[in-house]
Amino acid sequence: MAQSNSLSDPAAAFGARQSVSDIALSPDGGSIAYVAPGVGQETRLYVTDLSTGDTRLATGADGDPWEINWCEFDSNTRLVCTISALVETTGYIIPFSRRVAVNRDGSDPLALGQRQSAYQLGFSTSDGRIIDWLPDAADEVLMARVFIPEGRAATRMNRTEEGLGVVRVNIRTGEDDRVENPRDSVGNYMTDGHGNVRIMASQGRRGATGYADDTVRFYYRRSGENEWLDLDSYNTSTRGGFLPVAVDRDLNAAYGYSRHNGRMALYRVTLDAGLERELVYANDEVDVDGLVRIGPYDRVIGVSFADDYRQIEYFDPDYAALSQALSQALPNLPSLTIVDSTADEQILLILASSDTDPGRYYVFRRADNALNEIMVVRPELEGAALAEVRPVRYPAADGTMVPGYLTLPPGQDNPRGIPAIVMPHGGPSARDEWGFDWLSQYFANRGYAVLQPNYRGSEGYGDEWFVENGFQSWELAVGDITAGGRWLVSEGIADPAHLAIFGWSYGGYAALQSGVLDPGLFRAIVAVAPVTDLQLLKTQARLWYSGANTREFIGEGPHIRQGSPAQNAERIEVPVLMFHGDRDINVDIDQARRMQSRLESAGRETRLIEFDGLDHSLRESDARAEMLERSDYFLRTAMGLPMDGSTDRVRYQAEERAGSNAGSDSEEAERPVFPGAAVPEDSVGPGAVTDE
Repeated sequence: MAQSNSLSDPAAAFGARQSVSDIALSPDGGSIAYVAPGVGQETRLYVTDLSTGDTRLATGADGDPWEINWCEFDSNTRLVCTISALVETTGYIIPFSRRVAVNRDGSDPLALGQRQSAYQLGFSTSDGRIIDWLPDAADEVLMARVFIPEGRAATRMNRTEEGLGVVRVNIRTGEDDRVENPRDSVGNYMTDGHGNVRIMASQGRRGATGYADDTVRFYYRRSGENEWLDLDSYNTSTRGGFLPVAVDRDLNAAYGYSRHNGRMALYRVTLDAGLERELVYANDEVDVDGLVRIGPYDRVIGVSFADDYRQIEYFDPDYAALSQALSQALPNLPSLTIVDSTADEQILLILASSDTDPGRYYVFRRADNALNEIMVVRPELEGAALAEVRPVRYPAADGTMVPGYLTLPPGQDNPRGIPAIVMPHGGPSARDEWGFDWLSQYFANRGYAVLQPNYRGSEGYGDEWFVENGFQSWELAVGDITAGGRWLVSEGIADPAHLAIFGWSYGGYAALQSGVLDPGLFRAIVAVAPVTDLQLLKTQARLWYSGANTREFIGEGPHIRQGSPAQNAERIEVPVLMFHGDRDINVDIDQARRMQSRLESAGRETRLIEFDGLDHSLRESDARAEMLERSDYFLRTAMGLPMDGSTDRVRYQAEERAGSNAGSDSEEAERPVFPGAAVPEDSVGPGAVTDE
């Protein structure tokens, strides 16, 4: 795209939620359905006729509390969607998700979960998931459904079954047939894409505590048989064992991940008496972490991994050749993903992107070899000059070379002594990858160099790199992060007086803890939704089904105090700015409030900005714009950098945001939320049944 350096409002442009959060292709390839943001936290479902370009709003959710997550066509006229909500009840914020079918015009919504009853003994946070789209059976899907028993007295009409079962559901009428009886300990089922349930996952509990065990046991069926047989197990803490992720009907085999030379690799296991195991693909440098599938049958056609760049190794020679041809047709968009296809795989929906292009959707028709662009991911950035992202390596204190990505201001290929930000990723069991990143691109646009380190404790580089994890090995992880700041200075890229750190979630934790480990290295700290106290994190984890696993992940020992910035606030010497949503269930806002209190008690310069009604991701464009602009203003002030027209004032005050949302957009915003998705008030506590 043609680029210029001018953006009248950079914070609003980069902070805007992307225009497409989910997209699907109809079975005949003639339409797309996509989920897009509306006003505030609103989400909307649109359907576009690709032959005419006509786009219609099907339905929407106002974000209070429901939002639309994704929608898939089951037929050309009927979709299945997942909607979710954060509901405060009995003093806790609980996540709920529901599966709902709806016509392409938004009419005839139908909840697909178990019919609710006033006599139910509790409620589930999830009503189940679609495990097979049954492309050959119109208006029917296989659903792994959560069953909740009833507690009526003196009647034989009670529902007594409990757990996860499988039903074949008609998504127009709601009628269903039982395929698998519910089992209390089962967490998932897997089919072969053609309606046959072949794998079952069971996760036990830790004695009488009710907490999930860290080992998942898998069972399989031989083709045409009903008996469940032992397949393998997988430990979620150690990553030991075999983790099945797909079934291939034609090969009568399961694909899954298992260790190979200290890294995750893709294996294939036959689902017969022999259970013969074959190594399909391994990489010597990084973990294999994704299958590439195609079409409504989820046919496996390749494997994916990320070294410096995301790579795909195609098993199917036809798609290997097609990928090469598409790369030649789109030379400036090297990241290509097949998002969806028709059942015959003749019409494909493709997302293409790069570091300097957030992404464009195309429809490719094999019959006439036509590739047509249909929409862009971030229209607010069309025409703006975006920054190139470079893979780099830099030395840690012990000489280990740490991989990461360096984003420089557009047009500055060899900068010297400019302001710089180290931006550690969240997780910590995650990693950064090459491509467009709205946070690093915003700060590059504002004139900063941005380094994103994949510190030890990051995922994707094998067992030795993961070490114990970023909490138990915090000193190693945060040491790698601070080494990145010192490298920027030693290379002459950064001015040591203008070096800062910005992080979100675990990245916010690392940003704060860098001020404890290496006081004064960074001249300012910005932390969004940060963990600040490991003991508090362990205490808060007790409320959740996976709480015991979380507590073990954090561990015991001196690192609990030494690795908690809130317990070492007096060591932090520089100004701190924090942001946190008060409906964050990933990291409770009390973490930031505790840090703020400890910093104030230590006499440090600090401010916490709370966003009412927002979650961990601050899922609102105006809030993100405010966070970006306030961060830039804070960093410039703390480091004595010059202001300009977009930083000499901080707009987006909370009351202004609320006012700007009132009475806006159009009558389209008045479309109703999906009916039938209500959550009973005061009915769920921390002991609620959950499989998510």
